[in-house]
Amino acid sequence: MDQFRQVFIEEAEELLGTLEEHLLNLEESPEEKEIIDAVFRVMHTIKGSAAMFDFKGIVDFTHVVESVLDKVRNSELAVSHTLIDLTLRSRDHIQDMISAPTDVTPEFEAVSSELISEFHTLTGEDSPQAEPPGEEQEEEEKEKGVTLFRIMFIPDREIFLSGTKLIALLEELEGMGEYSCVPYTQKIPDLENYNPEHCYIRWEIFLTSSVTINDVRDVFIFVESSCDLEVTVIAESSELAEGVEEKRLGEILIDKGLITHNDLSGVLEEQKPVGQIMLESGLVSETDIESALEQQQKERKLREKAAGEKETTIRVKSQKLDSLVDSVGELVTAQARLSQIAGQRDDPSLNALAELIERLSTDLRDNAMGLRMVPIGTTFSRFKRLVRDLSRSLGKEINLVTKGGETELDKSVIEKLNDPLVHLIRNAVDHGIESPENRAAAGKKQAGTVTLTASYSGANVMIEIRDDGAGLNRERILSKAIEKGLISGEENLSDNEVFKLILQPGFSTAQEVTDVSGRGVGMDVVSKEIESLGGSIFISSDVGRGSSISLSLPLTLAIIEGLLVRIGEDKFVIPLASVQACLELDEEERMLHREKRLFEFRESMVPYIRLRELFMDRSELPPREHLVVTQTENGIFGIVVDEVLGDYQTVIKNLGRLYKNLQLVTGATILGDGTMALILDLNKVTALAKSERRSAV
Repeated sequence: MDQFRQVFIEEAEELLGTLEEHLLNLEESPEEKEIIDAVFRVMHTIKGSAAMFDFKGIVDFTHVVESVLDKVRNSELAVSHTLIDLTLRSRDHIQDMISAPTDVTPEFEAVSSELISEFHTLTGEDSPQAEPPGEEQEEEEKEKGVTLFRIMFIPDREIFLSGTKLIALLEELEGMGEYSCVPYTQKIPDLENYNPEHCYIRWEIFLTSSVTINDVRDVFIFVESSCDLEVTVIAESSELAEGVEEKRLGEILIDKGLITHNDLSGVLEEQKPVGQIMLESGLVSETDIESALEQQQKERKLREKAAGEKETTIRVKSQKLDSLVDSVGELVTAQARLSQIAGQRDDPSLNALAELIERLSTDLRDNAMGLRMVPIGTTFSRFKRLVRDLSRSLGKEINLVTKGGETELDKSVIEKLNDPLVHLIRNAVDHGIESPENRAAAGKKQAGTVTLTASYSGANVMIEIRDDGAGLNRERILSKAIEKGLISGEENLSDNEVFKLILQPGFSTAQEVTDVSGRGVGMDVVSKEIESLGGSIFISSDVGRGSSISLSLPLTLAIIEGLLVRIGEDKFVIPLASVQACLELDEEERMLHREKRLFEFRESMVPYIRLRELFMDRSELPPREHLVVTQTENGIFGIVVDEVLGDYQTVIKNLGRLYKNLQLVTGATILGDGTMALILDLNKVTALAKSERRSAV
């Protein structure tokens, strides 16, 4: 039972996230009927599913909220900021109840009572209750148009073992409109073989309602994996109003696949009712006839009133995906070993097999990594609530605009990205956007804008947080950094280097401490988290027009394409996404710019750094070296190595706690021969080179 309650909790948390997004959209478009219906539908689904798993506190509370939302849906109550506030607080309250061991506690009951009281005040009623469908509702359905659904519901035999209450599902369907149900009981065994813990019945349900096919499927959202479900639109009132002929009993049985046209032709030759003849001949069962007659009657009734399928997904625990990716990583390492052995032996069969395994492992790697890719829009949508609440508490008007929500990132990257983005958005709202008065004085719109954008950039994803506020004060940042001893004041720093001083621990230019910021914490968290993800940060600003913080992040933290290089006996991996070109550096070229360590690349002079000096390798210098041109956050830099060995599928391994503070590398990988290669952190390597060049000058 606990296992299935956990499934409900996971599904409900997703629904609550969707609910929050719908409510924020509804606040912007209060007249949008589709959003109102979506909000009601989510609340209704949560209530019905909670009833299945005995979450009584949630059921009682959501029933009241659902009743209020029903008034909104029926245009009896207008959408207002107060209503949105109350519903968002209710959403948070339901989240708390779902996350707790039990949803019935004195504390929860007190919060529920307080919120219900506020809802009563808003509606002007003592006890808003949902009324059963009556004549009024039927009239409304006539105006909206109704649909006749046939629902084939075949539960798994062991569905009761999960604690599922099937009666709750049927009751929820009954509350959606005009409902009838035909049970199929033929498979119930005799008492001797009967197991009371097993389900032997299947149901054919007919529902006439104004809801959509997705609404019907939502009733079964928590048991989809434990049943066979088929929801079919039999007829729509709009079609029947156009004079579509009524289906006869035989046609209905043919549509359901119970008989053939030949069977029907043979029966019609006899002068008896069709159903009776088919029953006597054993073509169909009595229940089949009953079901077909029920459908016929429902279609007829719908005709008098009037005078698809949903894509399915499968939920997989993230641990299983992580385990799959780990196994694929081991396979990639084994494949590299096989390719190395095949290359050492002159065996065409072995070479062919190695090429086949390499191709299959590459396909498997891409598919496994694709399973972990998640659209970042899900994370973006959470920040609408954050900006809304912060702007209200600070007395500002701020709109959040999101772009590129379809951009996909590895699940593990997105999970670690949430906190940095929260800090950056809070910083933009508090420090970046001015007060309405100051904006008006500067000739700006009263409402500020924070724009959150995601886009692909090679093998990386760029995330930009831009605001149209006052921008960063370069001189103020410099003076604060000198005051704190972060710099001496003699350095000639670029704008990006000055602005990145705000990422230092304890750094803040706020004049006073508020609930939002001013204590000098947060931005250093951003820097550490982004670095731990192998990403980089770039900051730009235009005084009076706003500022922008761009994050460059790898698509995945598991397997990357790398360039394998050698220095002496040691091997290193350079992320291939950062590589611009590979050149040869001979003795003549080395002597040409020996002191300045520059080389010409695409009509520009580019600095380079020697890895053998960086890692203090004392082995003999080869007559001809290789120069790898890389693009980093510090600009274009050359990395001089002894030899470029070629591209390499790099399975990233953590170095462990003993080496967590190791600089210049982000991890390691195991090569095909069992040896290890370190993965270079190009941003740190080039930052060190840049610092040394500045000191030399």
